[in-house]
Parts: sequence; C-alpha cells; structure tokens
Amino acid sequence: MAAESAPPLFAEAIIFLSATVVAVPIAKRLGLGSVVGYLAAGAAIGPHGLQLLGSGEDVLHVAELGVVLLLFVIGLELDPQKLWRMKRDIFGLGTAQVMLTGFCLFGFAQLAGMGQSAALVAGFGLALSSTAFALQILQERGQLSSEYGQRAFGILLLQDIAIVPLLAMVAILAPGEGPSTTAEIVQEVLLVLSAVAAVILTGRYLISPVFLLLAATRAREVMLSAALLVALGSAGIMHTVGLSMALGAFLAGVLLAESSFRHTLEADIEPFRSLLMGLFFVAVGMSLDFSLVMANWAYIAGGVCVVMVVKGLFLWGLSRGTGSSNSDAMRIAVTLPQGGEFAFVLFTAAVVNSIFDYETANLLNAIVILTMLLTPVACLGLDVLATRAKARGVENPSIETFDEATPTVLVVGFGRFGMVVAQILTSEGLEITAIDNRPDRIAYARKQGYRVYYGDATRADVLEAAGAGDAALVAMCIENDKVMAQSIEMIREDFPKALIFCRATDRAHAMDLTKQGVDFQIRETFESSVVFGRAALEALGTPLDRIDQIEEDVRYRDEQRLAEQLSGGMYAGSDKLHRVTPRKTAEATNPDAAAE
Repeated sequence: MAAESAPPLFAEAIIFLSATVVAVPIAKRLGLGSVVGYLAAGAAIGPHGLQLLGSGEDVLHVAELGVVLLLFVIGLELDPQKLWRMKRDIFGLGTAQVMLTGFCLFGFAQLAGMGQSAALVAGFGLALSSTAFALQILQERGQLSSEYGQRAFGILLLQDIAIVPLLAMVAILAPGEGPSTTAEIVQEVLLVLSAVAAVILTGRYLISPVFLLLAATRAREVMLSAALLVALGSAGIMHTVGLSMALGAFLAGVLLAESSFRHTLEADIEPFRSLLMGLFFVAVGMSLDFSLVMANWAYIAGGVCVVMVVKGLFLWGLSRGTGSSNSDAMRIAVTLPQGGEFAFVLFTAAVVNSIFDYETANLLNAIVILTMLLTPVACLGLDVLATRAKARGVENPSIETFDEATPTVLVVGFGRFGMVVAQILTSEGLEITAIDNRPDRIAYARKQGYRVYYGDATRADVLEAAGAGDAALVAMCIENDKVMAQSIEMIREDFPKALIFCRATDRAHAMDLTKQGVDFQIRETFESSVVFGRAALEALGTPLDRIDQIEEDVRYRDEQRLAEQLSGGMYAGSDKLHRVTPRKTAEATNPDAAAE
C-alpha cells in the first residue's frame, strides 16, 4: 500500500537538490563559480521563476545557520601567527580598502535617494568582495601563492573579519525601542559583556578538556555533535542578549584556532557549512524579483558600474601606494571588484531589522550578482591586454614570487619517531603541521612546544584541513600498518603532488610500502640496530675504519636481500645474513668483488 503522504518538506528538498545538482556544475563549468550556480538555481525554482516553491523568506531562517557555521570556520582559520605575518596587508591594506570604498559607496547610495542608515548598510555591504569567488579564480589560475595573490587574500581575510562589526552595526541602526534610562543602559551593557565573557571563558578553559575526553572515546559522531554544539551554542548565547549569532560563532572559532582539535572541527563542520550556505544562496536567489529588476534596469546597471569602478580604483590605488607593482595592482583590482556573499547576509539582516525593505534588498542583490558575473570577464580582459603588451615588447613582470616561500611538511603520527623527525625538520626552519589521534600524545607534545592537532589519518577532509593540499611532503610516522596503507592510497589520489615518506615497522611492512610506491621508507629498528652494533664493535676494540667497512657491507647486503624478497618471498636471500665482511683492498672496492 502506498504511503498516504510524504514526510514534511520532502518535495521541497527534492526540488532544492535537483536544482543545485543541475545549476552548480553548469556555473562552475562556465567559470562563474558555485555561488552563482546556487543563486541561479534559487531564481529558477522561486516564485519569480518556475514557481516550484514559494517565498524564500521561510528558507532563510534555517539557511542562516550556514552563515553562523561559516563565521565559526573563519574564526578557526585565524591562526595568530598567520595573522601576524600578514598584518600589514590585512589590517593596513584591507582596512583602508573597506573603509574608503564603504564611505564612497555610502555617498553614492545617498545620492541615489537612500536614507542614511540604509545607505550606510548598502555602501559597506557592497564594499565587501566574495572570498569564495576570488579564491576560486586565484586557485584556478595557480596564483594564490604569488605576491599579488597573497595580498588579495589578506584583503579578503579582513573583509571576512569585517562582517562581524558590520552585523553589529545593523543591530545598532535597527529602529525600535532600546534602553532609555541610565540603569537600563548599564544593565544592557553588563548583560552583553557577561555573554562575551561566558563565551571567552568557556572556549579558553572548558572546551579543550571536554574534547580531550570525547576524543578518548573514538566515537566520531560524538565529536561531530560536540563541534556543532560549540558553534551553535556560542551563537545562541549571543542571540539571547540581542547580538548577532554570527558574532558568537566567530568568537568561539577564534578561541579554538590554537586548539589541538582545530583541523578536526573544521573538517567536521565543513559539510554542514557548505550545505547550509548553498541553501542560503538558493534562498537569496528565490527572492530575486525579475520584474523588479527589469523595471529598474538603468538603476541596477548604474549600480554595477559604480561598484566595480569604485572598488577597482581603490584596490589599484591602495595596492600601488603600499608597494605593489602596476601589474600586481591591476590584477588585484580585477580579481576583487565584485560584491560578495556577505553582502547577502548583511542585506538580509537589514531587512529583518527593518532598515530597508525587500524591494531595496532585491535591487542590491541583483547588483552583487551581476558584479560576480562580470568579474571573470574583467580578468579575461586584463589577460588580453597583458598578452598584447607582451607582444609589443612591453616588459611584464613575473607574477610568481617565492622569495619568502618555504616547503611545508605534514607529520602524521607524533609519537617518539614523529617527534624526532619534527625536530630535524624544524632545525632547518621548515614549517610543519602534525596530527595524531591520541589525546595523551597531543597533550605531551604541546607541553614540549610542538603544535599538534587531533586528526584521523584516514580522513581526506581532516588531512585537507591540516594542509595536505599545500604540503611538499607528508611524513607517515604512525605504527598501524593497515591505517598507513589506507592513508597512503588516499593521499596518492587526493594529494598527488606531495612526497610520501614512511616509517616501516618491520621488514614485511617495508616490502609492502615499496610495492605501494612510496617515495621513501625506512625501518625504524634497522637504523637503531646499526648504531647499536657499531657501539658494541667499538667497545670490543674493533678499529673505526673496520666498523665503517662492516656497516657499508651490511647495508649493501640488506638492500640486495630486500630486492630478492620482493620477488622470492620473505625467506629469499637468507644466505646474505651470515657472510663475513671481507677487508677492503685496493683491487676490491665493493663486497661482491672481494667475496672471493
């Protein structure tokens, strides 16, 4: 018998998923990015398109959780050391761009007839660029590590941080009855400060011990639940006192940026963040009224030109003024002139707080969408100009600069073996990131001054969050042979550019690793045994030059035996274990030549 009715929202979910599955791949294939695909999907299925679904306002209430999780992830990525290295670009160049562009666009918005509060929100909302969109362009062009790519990233990072005070600004500008007496104002301030203090104290002193306890259970679903609880709980505390939920999530993320569980938290949250952010963009697309856009096409076209020209000029001028070459400044200007996803967040918050209506939000959203669509065109146009200039013999400075770049290494497993490996690498000044799945090891390593994070070596999302995609080398220092084999297979598939160096637990494991084609493997017991044997011979009075001969011969015979075992099995080459090392002569320079 057929079911009487489908579960609630079942049909809506099917429509949502079908639209995104079609629209997003097409948008990415056209080079427009996934955000444009989500917006197009929402516009197609919404009340102003095919009318498959009703208003997007109801969807936004759920989808806004995606913004909360996005701010939490951004907070997790704000490593204080990374911020310090990029402080000039982030807090200097980035702040200047947001402030100057925001106030300039605020002036244009007032000239267009907006009220002061609405113009302020519109101006600063349009001053923000799309992090997802711009980073995709930089990554596809392979220029994220270039000098201009790093400067663009610094600007985007400041813009991501700026959304927090901007959301607070929206709450302040919102019309309504606030505290009137001095006592009420003091009470409101104390309540807000208490909520912030509660989030800070909980994040600093309580969350890490709780995660250490949960990690010992090895139950991934519990860790996932705890990660969502931290993000949403912090957001809920801030919402209770009238502040932005995104502010609470962001603050919790920053407090956990130095936690051992940072990368696992990021990997666990990412699927929920991506899905809910996609839902958010679909809901924004559903609210796009095409008849309204067509009726105001001149207003929107003018807005697109003003936004892209103003942002482009400020980006170029500020980049030039802070040391970038003309080529790099131009590339920054054409990579970041678009409106961003946070503009949708800000405009939605403005509608909720009655700063402006849905009609105004739709017009501003249309401007943002069109600037996104035109950014790849601007990049292609600059490429054409650069090609023509090069053909005319005009020097075009190289974009790729790696003067300050150093190789990064991901150490997987941080026991006694991994710690020594890390000591050698850091002695050369190399940057390492280490993960382990044992909380006791992580706690011990952190007391020794190493930055070790909780993570599962068999999860590609955790390795990606830990930096495997950018690592020049992955050092596999774990003891479990099966886990290592599974991890190697995954790294070969997902991160093919990284070298794989492995710790072999015994001879059989070394043979398996050789068959897997790793770049380097070594038996930990073999090297320590060689050193042990050398010390024993020296204590028994054997001359040092003779000890060197013996070590060279033993290593040579071991390599021969391993080669025979790979084809003949574990017991092949056993005769090489019992030879006496011949003494070297002028005529015999290797063990085989002197064997007679």
